[in-house]
Amino acid sequence: MKDQKVAVIQSNYIPWKGYFDFIRRVDEFVLFDDVQYTRRDWRNRNRIKTPQGVQWLTIPVKVTGKYFQKIQDTEIDDPGWAENHWKTLCHAYARARCFGELRATFEELYLGCRETLLSEVNRRFLTAVNAILEIETRLSWSREYPASASDPNHRLLEICQALRATEYVSGLAARDYLDVALFEREGIRVTWMDYAGYPEYPQLHPPFEHAMSIVDLLFNVGRDAPRFLKTFEPVGSRRSSE
Repeated sequence: MKDQKVAVIQSNYIPWKGYFDFIRRVDEFVLFDDVQYTRRDWRNRNRIKTPQGVQWLTIPVKVTGKYFQKIQDTEIDDPGWAENHWKTLCHAYARARCFGELRATFEELYLGCRETLLSEVNRRFLTAVNAILEIETRLSWSREYPASASDPNHRLLEICQALRATEYVSGLAARDYLDVALFEREGIRVTWMDYAGYPEYPQLHPPFEHAMSIVDLLFNVGRDAPRFLKTFEPVGSRRSSE
């Protein structure tokens, strides 16, 4: 049987480079958005570099806090958010070496955005960035798969089994709760995503920061971005730093 690597992760807004390495490492990347929306997290915000330093880009969303609110049901609370974010990005990156190369793509992504649900917005941007990076991994929603289990471990296992996974790739944060033995008993190997050893790239506004949205990498190095991701060919110091 052909190996099938699967990851199941909540969608993020224009996430950092490691998230796209995560996507590229697997055969199917499942957006785990039928779970609780969490405030002050990566679902609706990310960080960019500006001449004044690091700045958050946050999509305003409707959250009542009075009931269980799934990520996939979370609505955007400001119809002008996309235009505002695009203006901010233009101001921050107009002088970046490759901003002009990708300007038309991102301008359409933002100014043409009509989605009203956070999950749909996130997927819109993930799909577009995957295309720029030539990542061919299939994206799907967790709601597309059986959901009879309430326990998180069994829910993830159900998704993996539905996809006939032979390997489940997980983020390191899940070490605290993931029942590795449960997966292994079902013939699914668990491996962990490693974010160490990324090379630096020419960043417009020093000092250098790794934990920036993928747009920072793209606007600074353009189509060379895959050279600075770990699942592509290594550059410079990567072999010595891993």
